[in-house]
Amino acid sequence: MVRTLSAACCWILLASFCAAGEPAPLARAHAHNDYRHGRPLLDALAHGFCSVEADIFLVGGKLLVGHGRGELKEERTLQALYLDPLRERVRANGGRVYHGGPVFTLLIDIKSGGEATYRALAGVLSAYAGMLSEVRGGKFTERAVAVIISGNRARDVIAADNPRYAGIDGRLGDLTSKDQPHLLPLISDRWSSHFKWRGEGDFPEAERAKLRGIVKRAHGAGRRVRFWATPERISIWRELREAGVDLINTDDLPGLSEFLSP
Repeated sequence: MVRTLSAACCWILLASFCAAGEPAPLARAHAHNDYRHGRPLLDALAHGFCSVEADIFLVGGKLLVGHGRGELKEERTLQALYLDPLRERVRANGGRVYHGGPVFTLLIDIKSGGEATYRALAGVLSAYAGMLSEVRGGKFTERAVAVIISGNRARDVIAADNPRYAGIDGRLGDLTSKDQPHLLPLISDRWSSHFKWRGEGDFPEAERAKLRGIVKRAHGAGRRVRFWATPERISIWRELREAGVDLINTDDLPGLSEFLSP
């Protein structure tokens, strides 16, 4: 099982990492179920990833990270694994997760009750306001980390929050949404729900056109695009990159890092 790093250990590792030099930030690299790696967050950072995903459950007032309730541990909180080390990293790097790098995305997939979990999450996020992009009184302010809520999304509750430190992860059905990009910044969906191609042979032209049309519509509304459960193949990654998909989903950190590196 993965062991949790203490806050002190996280800071020592982050300081060493920064001192030794960091990889070039890869704006399109998204670590799916990041918490399942040996060093949650830190392994993704070591490969230049600019987006990570953490599943959370509200248990006894704590936001615990894990894919299912059976693997939850009291010490594996969202704060310990993600928010605390990100804050230390931002402080060490002059206000960004990577020196002079892009905004870092923390995609939080809510697995327990949407409304209750979001309300608890909003309270936690407020303690990290200095590094989080926010909307206050309808005005958007960009900062080092952008939080996006996926999974059980209490849409109306999130939208009404003021200040609000998170946006909502949409689905392809939201391509026609009139919501502001700061509320609905991302469109995500399962690859196999919309495409038959699995990376073998040629990408059918009709599907290539469909993919590019999705990206064009999303970008036209100021939103980014991500697909999950994409086959771990370079052929898939290449088509996603060439179509302009913003976040390429993977469990293979070194593989995607090598593919995307200049």
